[in-house]
Amino acid sequence: MPFSPTKRNGTLMGIAFVAAIAIVATLLSQTSMLKSLGISPLVVGIVIGIIFANSLHHKMPTSWETGITFSAKKILRFAIVFYGFRITFQQIGEVGLEGFLVSLIMLASTFILGTWLGTKVFKMDEDTSILTASGAAVCGAAAVLATEPVVKAEEHKTAIAVSMVVLFGTISMFLYPVLHTTGVLDMTAKEFGIYVGGTIHEVAQVVAVPASIPGLDPEAANAAVIVKMTRVIMIAPMLIILGIWLSYRAQRNGAVGSKVKLVIPWFAVYFIGVAGFNSLNLVPQDIVYWINEIDTFLLTMAMTALGIGTRFAKFKGLGLAPVYTALSMFIWLVVGGYFITKFICNIF
Repeated sequence: MPFSPTKRNGTLMGIAFVAAIAIVATLLSQTSMLKSLGISPLVVGIVIGIIFANSLHHKMPTSWETGITFSAKKILRFAIVFYGFRITFQQIGEVGLEGFLVSLIMLASTFILGTWLGTKVFKMDEDTSILTASGAAVCGAAAVLATEPVVKAEEHKTAIAVSMVVLFGTISMFLYPVLHTTGVLDMTAKEFGIYVGGTIHEVAQVVAVPASIPGLDPEAANAAVIVKMTRVIMIAPMLIILGIWLSYRAQRNGAVGSKVKLVIPWFAVYFIGVAGFNSLNLVPQDIVYWINEIDTFLLTMAMTALGIGTRFAKFKGLGLAPVYTALSMFIWLVVGGYFITKFICNIF
């Protein structure tokens, strides 16, 4: 137990160490350059953690490891639950059925495509494939973090998935404004907003893209954020289905008569509950704002801890498979997402 009398001090020191790095990551993310790129403190935290893991990790007391693990596992689940304070069901209703359908279709198709390509075509391990697919399908780094406890993946696999999200999410921030301003995309403001929200990786990037296009109708920005948050809340049912599927597969592949416990990611269920509670508007908005700020910091701590557990030596053998998988999903999001958005919006 991390807080047993013999381990308590080491655990607390490990948590404090992770928190200190998370503070640095938060401050760095506020610099003008990183803000313009939509780089969140979560990403900065894991980068710092990885640098530390591959340079000075041997100087850290081993007793702190329990605190690092606690941050990467327990604090992560707590932070994902309170991520629900960023969403209300009313917001989802505002964008209409077309925004919901685009979110659902893009999430499901991207996740299935990415997992299949990663494992079957590019011969990547299943955990890394699922994590990379969840990041592209839902909400970037936060989705990778939320999926990690379900698949019980190693830290370096999570780091790989996050790096792919950062790479192609950053590319999308420059690509989408160019596609819009050059007239390549024949879309109304609302259609473009749904397209952006339904296909770009990170929430911050979805906010940044409409803001970077001069004279864009505000309807596009509003639709983009709402559709994106619809994708975010869909991570809960996705993780529940994934947990049930993994349990069923383990049961099917096990020995005859063996019993496999059904794994339901309860933190995902609680996440929906928090979003539902937030929809009642019982908590003042200024308090919700600070809850979200604290939650972002806790997610940064979790990401930092995962980075500290990542060694470059574990990357050997993967080659370019993660890049090929993430690139394939990126092409699907940009091209397939365009046609699906146009088709759905034309129906409604």
